[in-house]
Amino acid sequence: MKILVVGNGGREHTIAWKLLQSKQVEQVFCAPGNGGTATLANCQNIPFKVEDFEGMGNFVKENNISLVVVGPEVPLSLGIADYFQKQNIMVFGPIQAGAQIEASKSWAKDLMLEAGIATAISAVFTDAKEAKAYITEKGAPIVVKADGLAAGKGVIVASTIEMAHQAIDTIFSGEFGKDNLIAIVEEFLMGEEASILAITDGKTIIPLLPAQDHKAIGDRDRGPNTGGMGAYAPAPLVTPELMARIETEVLQPVIATLQKRGIDYRGVLYAGLMISPTGELKVLEFNCRFGDPETQPVLSLLDTPLEEIILACCQQRLGVLPPLRWKPGAAVCVVLASKGYPGAYEKGYAIVGIENAEASGAKVFHAGTQLKDQQVLTDGGRVLGVTALGETFENAINNAYTALDRIHFEGMYYRRDIGYRVLNR
Repeated sequence: MKILVVGNGGREHTIAWKLLQSKQVEQVFCAPGNGGTATLANCQNIPFKVEDFEGMGNFVKENNISLVVVGPEVPLSLGIADYFQKQNIMVFGPIQAGAQIEASKSWAKDLMLEAGIATAISAVFTDAKEAKAYITEKGAPIVVKADGLAAGKGVIVASTIEMAHQAIDTIFSGEFGKDNLIAIVEEFLMGEEASILAITDGKTIIPLLPAQDHKAIGDRDRGPNTGGMGAYAPAPLVTPELMARIETEVLQPVIATLQKRGIDYRGVLYAGLMISPTGELKVLEFNCRFGDPETQPVLSLLDTPLEEIILACCQQRLGVLPPLRWKPGAAVCVVLASKGYPGAYEKGYAIVGIENAEASGAKVFHAGTQLKDQQVLTDGGRVLGVTALGETFENAINNAYTALDRIHFEGMYYRRDIGYRVLNR
């Protein structure tokens, strides 16, 4: 098989790397890819933007590519799956109607209510003054969300009314896009978050190993939210009993409701959950793609060839797929970021030590990097995801941090406490 992977982040590097482990995969192309995919054997970057459906479509036909795997949410929300389906090209990722589950939080809330899925009490606002009045009435802590896509930065957990009002001003100033001027105000939920990545062909839904990520920029979850500073799997918080509840109370109802709405959803369904200290289960959000950085530890532990799962999904035969196989132990990913992220940061710094880090047994997945004159340079806010396996979480965490100590670039920043929850259990 020849496969096109759309995207340029750590998630896409991980997907390409995993696909190339299969004897059935001859070559992977990445559009546009990054410095990591550029150095993968049998992988080639092609300079198409993720919104250039026609350019990628022509390339797929000219190169006899049989499958397109879409990584990020933006092209899915713009209808890339619809485009390739019309071209009779097999594509992994939901159609535009299904991608609304991430592209519009208010749409997702309506879907959850229709499906009877437990979620936070919320209100939707198109007027800043009304939103602020509601916040003042409800008090803090409270959560403010931009309705549309915001690269993981559109959720503000406000500890004070003033902070929540500032979040409303940020949303309505157009910081998350001039078309993203709708705010969701939600009750603050106590508990631990869990990420459930599942594969669905629109009829059957199969959860992957549960993961936990670390969204805040600072240690002990302090500071603003990011796209994710690290993750680990399988999350002990999600016991087999809890996973069974998630399947019956969340995953199956949402697929049934999408079917009821006439939406043929094939691809990844990612449920972000809050688990209360008493075991109460509520959905924080849904995403229409693999999580980043959760993909790095989850796919590192996957033993079943990834393309087998993807093909079964696209061909709507997940119901007869044998049970997924997993490697024993645990996996941990620590993100190395540019100084200033999630705010302004500089690019173009040389990265050294990646080969030394991988010599220790870890895998370094590239996110915001580019290859220029045979030198890997920083090219984004989240730069690398150092991922390591271990017999235990303590082993995996130690292995990841031992490896990243061998890497350096100007302004390199990372959290020093990835996995702290699992170590404190």
